[in-house]
Amino acid sequence: MTETVPRVKLPPPFPDHTQLPESDGTFVKNFQEHPQSIILTDSIGEILQQRHPDGEYAIGQDCGIYWRETDPPEKGAEAPDWFYVPNVPPQLDGKIRRSYVVWREHIAPLIALEFASGNGDEERDKTPLSLSTQGEVTKPGKFWVYEQIIRIPYYGIYQINNGSLEVYTLVSGFYQKLTPNERGHYYISPLGVELGLWQGSYQNQTQLWLRWWDEEGNLLLIGDERAVLERERAEQERQRAEQAESMVEEERQRTQAALARAARLAEQLRAAGIDPDLEDTI
Repeated sequence: MTETVPRVKLPPPFPDHTQLPESDGTFVKNFQEHPQSIILTDSIGEILQQRHPDGEYAIGQDCGIYWRETDPPEKGAEAPDWFYVPNVPPQLDGKIRRSYVVWREHIAPLIALEFASGNGDEERDKTPLSLSTQGEVTKPGKFWVYEQIIRIPYYGIYQINNGSLEVYTLVSGFYQKLTPNERGHYYISPLGVELGLWQGSYQNQTQLWLRWWDEEGNLLLIGDERAVLERERAEQERQRAEQAESMVEEERQRTQAALARAARLAEQLRAAGIDPDLEDTI
């Protein structure tokens, strides 16, 4: 008699980005958050295209990074206001990303940025994940999750209310606060760019903005600024061309005036009985 082997029920596979919520239902905290994300993405585009000619990178703006499977699922995610992941496709199987699922892709974001509306305590929260004797799970802090679980190499906290910026980098498994350079910027070495604050107007708001600079301290421009710069260059080129044309015309007029003077002098010499065409002889 053949013995029937009982079937083992396998656990369901970990969900992917299409099976997880793309939002926890909370509101964006202030009107600067979305423009701030856009200005960061717009200005660093050319740098990322140079570093990823194959287009293999992804940028998240207030999107969830799932690092732990929970019930409900969104409790196992953090949503940085802006983050960049190198060497991953911008889409998955032709589908737009709804979130970033660490257990599916195994590549941590290189940098995550938080735009703090308050005093930054939430963004600096180092509370570890723990389980009480009653079985209650302690919600871990963002700082701890980014540092100890996702292990994001660079983490920036921008306090919008007072215009302060802190940047941390992983050293031996723990975040260490970076010191700004002489320009007040923080160097993000894997990208070859600096991160700092810029006072100016963008999308009808004049205030401090988090922005990128190159290694020489040149501001990385957004599309509108590049367009203005191109118009200024085109206008300068037009003015140079007009100046060159004007100089050619002035030279032509000087040449014509010199020829006219020479012709008058020749007429005067002929009237005096001197042939101006004869060379002097000894």
